[in-house]
Amino acid sequence: MRLFSIAAAFALLAAPTLAWAGPVDVNTADAETISAELKGVGLAKAKAIVDYREKHGPFRSADDLSLVKGIGERTVELN
Repeated sequence: MRLFSIAAAFALLAAPTLAWAGPVDVNTADAETISAELKGVGLAKAKAIVDYREKHGPFRSADDLSLVKGIGERTVELN
């Protein structure tokens, strides 16, 4: 029984590190959230997404992300 308790406690502690990234709304999320959730997008690219959104308005489709400097079609495909 004690072994089970230790295993259960470890699983609860490890759960956040094992979680998959979830969906993110690039029209409302901040740069930190975007960089944490999108594959191949670090903080600098995420800030570029937010800057583009603030200057040009909301993205109308996922393909519009490729209009942001540093975001290519491959990054859009990955996400």
